[in-house]
Amino acid sequence: MSRVMLITGASRGIGAATARLAARQGYAICLNYHHREDAANQVLKQVRALGISAITVKADVADENQVVNMFDVIDHEFGRLDVLINNAGMLEQQMRLEQMDAARWTRVLGANVIGSFLCAREAIKRMSTQHGGQGGSIINLSSIAARLGAPGEYIDYAAAKGAIDSMTVGLAREVAGEGIRVNAVRPGVIDTEIHASGGEPDRIERVKASVPMGRGGKAEEVAKAILWLASEHASYTTGALLDVSGGR
Repeated sequence: MSRVMLITGASRGIGAATARLAARQGYAICLNYHHREDAANQVLKQVRALGISAITVKADVADENQVVNMFDVIDHEFGRLDVLINNAGMLEQQMRLEQMDAARWTRVLGANVIGSFLCAREAIKRMSTQHGGQGGSIINLSSIAARLGAPGEYIDYAAAKGAIDSMTVGLAREVAGEGIRVNAVRPGVIDTEIHASGGEPDRIERVKASVPMGRGGKAEEVAKAILWLASEHASYTTGALLDVSGGR
């Protein structure tokens, strides 16, 4: 049977690019989405066209019950899980910290941190050899913002991704003896729709001069790093934070 991969936030951007590449590598795929059913179904059509077994599951990863239900669907449809890509995340309008309210932080931490924790927890229950699993791989989507801090833009998002870095390192050590590898990819400025969510669709043009390679990255370039970490080519790699940022 094909290896089974869950990709959260798979309807667009890096998640969608990862799904298309994973399909070409023969994975069976669960495509999670929150709002964009039309976009998720388009990705589903693309991966099924490659002869891949794939499903979509609507779930807000910040909601514990919805995450548990999503994993129940995976159990029923596939009977196993080999790879989790914790890609779902969000950011809000650019602003300084003193302009932010607590509700914004709750939303950002919920989508970016709590969601990754909940999905990792459920994945470990299925992958860990301590729970009768066959091992597996978890790849968390962090951001170069965790290192740069995103001043004047989204300190809350940067803080959330810093939490992802810490969780990645700690969890990798916690489950290394149970057949599970845990790593993170830290994209830099990537050409996706997320910049519009922050209120600056053309952000890449403004900041590309600060990137040593002089350009923004492509979602497919991040997807290739994710798929490498998921594969046996990275069999001795765990607890790694892999920057895909053009040198930034």
